[in-house]
Amino acid sequence: MKYGEKAISKAKLEKWPNPSPDRDYTIDISFPEFTCLCPRSGYPDFATISVSYTPDKYIVELKSLKLYLNKFRNQHISHESVTNLIFDDLRKLLKPRSLEVTGDFNPRGNVKTVIRVSL
Repeated sequence: MKYGEKAISKAKLEKWPNPSPDRDYTIDISFPEFTCLCPRSGYPDFATISVSYTPDKYIVELKSLKLYLNKFRNQHISHESVTNLIFDDLRKLLKPRSLEVTGDFNPRGNVKTVIRVSL
């Protein structure tokens, strides 16, 4: 196993203290190379995952988020399930003031899907 594969296999989301917890501000994160596998066909699905949140006490550590999102590349999971799971994991970890996760999936078979989950 290569060092990158090892890092991905051990990935866990990490939180850091919010440096400005007394202020409302928005953090926007885009992950344009997201992949997972269709649970029915096994074909790869490609998407841009976008996270937008207003932190409270914590912010997400970006490298941990990158590795966490890469863990899905070999998982058979639907667009709806993966977008909701990412939302649930971030909400549980950060307890943000607001949170939106969008899965903007590339067209496949002439069908485009955008999943948006928000708090």
